[in-house]
Amino acid sequence: MQKKFEKYFRPGEKWSGTIGKGKYIHFKALGDNANVSILMYNMRDTSERYNMPDTLKGQFTAHLTKGNVLYSDNGRVFASIVQDSLGWHDSISGYTSRELTDEKYGKTNYQHQGNDYYRCGEENFKVELVRNNMDTRDLVPCVNLFSKVYVEEDGSMHYDTEHCKEGATVTLRTEMDVIIIISNTPNPLDPSTDYPSVPVTMEVYDAPPVDLTDYCVNFREENYRAFENTWDYNNLLG
Repeated sequence: MQKKFEKYFRPGEKWSGTIGKGKYIHFKALGDNANVSILMYNMRDTSERYNMPDTLKGQFTAHLTKGNVLYSDNGRVFASIVQDSLGWHDSISGYTSRELTDEKYGKTNYQHQGNDYYRCGEENFKVELVRNNMDTRDLVPCVNLFSKVYVEEDGSMHYDTEHCKEGATVTLRTEMDVIIIISNTPNPLDPSTDYPSVPVTMEVYDAPPVDLTDYCVNFREENYRAFENTWDYNNLLG
């Protein structure tokens, strides 16, 4: 395994970058109750972005695990989940806002706390969108890696505080050239009143070529069709 890039995310930290197709993106939680919110966009055409409704209805699920893929709004596959020590990643609860963060953890700001102020997912995403020549209208629902949020019969949503333990890992494989935006901020449904202080690491390295026997390709018939759309697109690009 040859590592291409490593990144250590402090609590509240954000980052964005371009990652070409055929790469593994390996995340590891360095503490309990980690949460990493991610967005993805087509590096060559940012009007194409991760689509939460298509990802869920196309795979008949409300959470993500090994075998699932992240659909774009053009019916293509941005990334596949090829390794997962947890079996459940949240796809429905979204990201934290400034109002929620101030109300739950106490009001902080850069002027008084400097870089120690409590950051929120929404602001982190907006800053990184601008850095990638996009704006707030390009903000869409995110994926929350490491978090488990389940829904009861009455429609109520619940965060599982025992789900993610230190050392948990999940690995994505990019199927297209993407822009990824990452925010190491709390899940909005985390009941803790203390701002979570869970660092996370990310490693990016080469993945082997994908063939027709691949687990994610064959996880569902819908996935296979989405991969065909993706391969056609990539082949036309050369």
